[in-house]
Amino acid sequence: MLRKLTALFDSAFARETDDPQAREHALRVATALLLIEVAKADYADDFAEDEAMLASLKQFFALDDASAALLIEEARGTADRAVELQQFTRRLHEQLSVAEKHRVVEMLWQVALADQRLDKHEDHLVRRIAELLYVSHSDLIRIRNRVRPVE
Repeated sequence: MLRKLTALFDSAFARETDDPQAREHALRVATALLLIEVAKADYADDFAEDEAMLASLKQFFALDDASAALLIEEARGTADRAVELQQFTRRLHEQLSVAEKHRVVEMLWQVALADQRLDKHEDHLVRRIAELLYVSHSDLIRIRNRVRPVE
């Protein structure tokens, strides 16, 4: 099953030179999947995290409510079948600019902090994803401090 998923994702990125829409869709799914994984990291369903995810995806990809909701549903299905995040972060690392990677990390922090607390599992996962995206530790902390509400 993992081979099928990886092949599907690889084929979407392989077609990127021929089909920019396929590339964009694969990037959207990968980004949404990472947000979903951060939301699930604390083992608690939280409406605030879901709302942060939806708002972030709408803004980052300029989507309407329905398109963002469909993207989240597709990414949830992909997340349920995924075994590792590296295949998704590798694609994002290869395709996104530094500024876009920083924006993805910002969205991850927004989801992790949406419920006004940072669970150790969420923190670890955001740090791991940032590392896989080759975002420096200093940038990771700077982005977190910008996103974190003042206590």
